[in-house]
Amino acid sequence: MLNKAKIKLIASLQKKKTRDEEQVFVIEGDKIVREFLGSGMKILTLIAKPEFIGSLSEDKIKYADEVITVSYDELKKVSGLKAPHNAMAIVSIPKPSGPVSVAPDELVAALDFIQDPGNLGTIIRAAAWFGIDKIICSENCVDVYNPKVIQATMGAILNVGVSYTNMNDYLKEASELKVAVYGTLLEGEPVYSALLGKKGIILLGNESRGISEEFIPYITNKLTIPKFTEATRGIESLNAGMAASIIFSEFARR
Repeated sequence: MLNKAKIKLIASLQKKKTRDEEQVFVIEGDKIVREFLGSGMKILTLIAKPEFIGSLSEDKIKYADEVITVSYDELKKVSGLKAPHNAMAIVSIPKPSGPVSVAPDELVAALDFIQDPGNLGTIIRAAAWFGIDKIICSENCVDVYNPKVIQATMGAILNVGVSYTNMNDYLKEASELKVAVYGTLLEGEPVYSALLGKKGIILLGNESRGISEEFIPYITNKLTIPKFTEATRGIESLNAGMAASIIFSEFARR
C-alpha cells in the first residue's frame, strides 16, 4: 500500500527542483517499466497492479529495491497520466560520467534551447533508432527527466546518453578541434544532396527561433530540409522532433 510520504514524493517529482534534490525521477507505463527493469538502471520503487507484478519473472523483479502492489484507484491518484497504465516506478538518476567534451571521432547531436518535452523525447527516440547514442543539450533545454520527456522516449532513453553543458563553450571546443558542425538553417544546402560525414556534431535549434545567432559562426556545414509543396497553411516549418528524424535518417542512410 502506498503511504502518504511516497504519494507526496511522487507528486513532487513532477518538478525539476525536487528531481535534482532527490536524484530520482518517475517512469510510467507497462512497456517503459519493463524496459527499465533489468536495464542496469537502479529501480528504487516499483508500483504496480498485482497482475502486472505477477507477469514479471524473478529476473526482472529482483532489480526493484521495493515493490508496492496497488489498485487501479491508488495508481490513478499518483499517476501523471490521464489514463494510467498498470505500472510506474521511481528510478535513480545516473551519475554523470564526467565533464562534457567534444568527441572528434563520433557523430553526436547537439540541441539548442529545445523547450517542448515531447520534442526532446521524440529526438531521443529518433537518435536511438538511427544509431546516435549521444545527445548534448544546452543548459536551457527542457530537463530530460521531465516525466513527459521520459514518456515520449518510450524507453529509448536507455540507449542514448543525454548531457547538459554550456553550448557556446562546447561549440568553441569543436571549432578548435576542427570538428564538423552541421547546422539546420533555412538557407542551408538541401540535406538530400549535401555531403555528410560519419563524424561531427548535428546542431538542432529551438522550436520557434531555430539555432541561436551566437552559435551560427560555429556551423561548418549548413543544412536545410526542402519543402516539396507550394502549400503554406499549417506547414510553415517542421517541429523539432520531425526535423531531427529526417536529418538523422540521412546521416544513417549514407
